[in-house]
Amino acid sequence: MNIQPAHPEDVPGILALVNDHARRGDLLPRTAASIRDTLGDWLLAKDDAGEIVACVSLYPYSNVLAEVRSLAVRDGAKGTGWGSALLKEIILEARRRNYTTLFALTRAVHFFQRGGFHITDRERFPEKVWRDCSICPLLEHCDETAVEMILLEPIVRVDPSPTVLELHATPGVNPPAQ
Repeated sequence: MNIQPAHPEDVPGILALVNDHARRGDLLPRTAASIRDTLGDWLLAKDDAGEIVACVSLYPYSNVLAEVRSLAVRDGAKGTGWGSALLKEIILEARRRNYTTLFALTRAVHFFQRGGFHITDRERFPEKVWRDCSICPLLEHCDETAVEMILLEPIVRVDPSPTVLELHATPGVNPPAQ
């Protein structure tokens, strides 16, 4: 599968794919300007003809927290593995950037669970609620579920100094590439 970072010439294709899903209520809409402003955070899956088949964005909220956003697959390509491949790549990118927690709000809970996420409480991510949920027309009747993946978690190191913390990989999860 051809997965690659987005480039300026990809903005119209990303916009069309994301906003097609937004019209159906699957995603929040994005603008060309918002995509251009975050272009370095987008990954694309392209077919042999170079057409965008799927896209995803990694949206940072802090130096430890990021969201999987705008994961969309073209209708004719759903169920062929493009979404799963992009999810794996965005997880690797989150690890490369040293985020400790990756989350999403989604209706595709089983898809994310197959990718290693687990269901969590939406209130764990007030940053998301303040930024996006507050402007969503479904705010009072939201049917999305919060899912998260802990990439790294802090633990207290066995050390005479109780304030010393170190990061370690979660059991069963590969550490970020050095």
